[in-house]
Amino acid sequence: MNPVIGLDVAKGESQVQAFLDKKQPYKKSFKVTHTLEGLNSLLNFIKEVEDVSGGHPPIILESTGHYHTPIVQYFEDRGYLLIIVNPLISYRAKSSILRKVKTDIIDAHHLCELYYKEDLEPYKQRGIQLLNLRILTRQHKNMTGMFVQTKLQFQVVLDQVFPEYCGVFGSLYSDVSLRTLQAFPTSEEILEADKETIANKIKELCKSRSQQWANSQAEKLMAAAAQNPFQKALYHSLSLSLNMYINMLFEYKKHLSMLEDEIDTLAKNIEECKIIQSIPGIGKKIAATIISEIGEINRFNHPKKLVAFAGIDPSVFESGTFKGTLSKSNYQKRL
Repeated sequence: MNPVIGLDVAKGESQVQAFLDKKQPYKKSFKVTHTLEGLNSLLNFIKEVEDVSGGHPPIILESTGHYHTPIVQYFEDRGYLLIIVNPLISYRAKSSILRKVKTDIIDAHHLCELYYKEDLEPYKQRGIQLLNLRILTRQHKNMTGMFVQTKLQFQVVLDQVFPEYCGVFGSLYSDVSLRTLQAFPTSEEILEADKETIANKIKELCKSRSQQWANSQAEKLMAAAAQNPFQKALYHSLSLSLNMYINMLFEYKKHLSMLEDEIDTLAKNIEECKIIQSIPGIGKKIAATIISEIGEINRFNHPKKLVAFAGIDPSVFESGTFKGTLSKSNYQKRL
């Protein structure tokens, strides 16, 4: 016999279907939760299938983002062969069926049938180091997006409180610029203070620069305050929002810096990151992102497979005498 276990994975649970051999389903389909108790009950069921069939069944499931990771880790630790299928492959296999019915039970059943029809490759575990790097680079990308959105929201509020402030410092989002704005958020507060007080505060916030530079920045700040159309803050809510966004920007900067340090530390120990940085235009962060998304390069036995994985291979449409122009495929791209 050639048994197989099909799992239709969802958030927190999976639908289970077992086959003893081709066209020989075993018992009724059932659900298990992704808890230790649920996975232990699935393991007991698989052992039952082993006793009945006399074989060691592989486990076939679709790639579902992170929902399938508890199953993969649990059964990898116990030495089971896992086959993780690209959802496109299983979707195309189901599309050949005339009746368009979709349920979790039927999907688990189709996965088992797909095992007997296709020559599927077993799942190859990625190195822990590469997986850590992938998680960190994706988190960095997500947090950078939130950081940019916060900058835009901060700018909207600043335009309603102190629009002239943008030209005072070389970089609006530098630490000294944000701290100075936090200390003197309105024109009224700046004009009430004297130049020496403002210069000393700027010097305190940026000890690496000279007193002369601090005096110059204080003059610029006072000139900007004098030209500000909003001489008085009519809306206290805007001042609160400005302070809140400044604190959020500092938090994002701190966490992004921490992520970058962790990414650099991991990337230093990966030889491929050093090699890919020899390509002009690729720095540390991009190199770490590319290598972490590719994973083990030996998974691809031909350059064309790597191109297809990245989603940048051209598509061709040809029918009879008509031949369509080449274009990039529409698959979602990580690289």
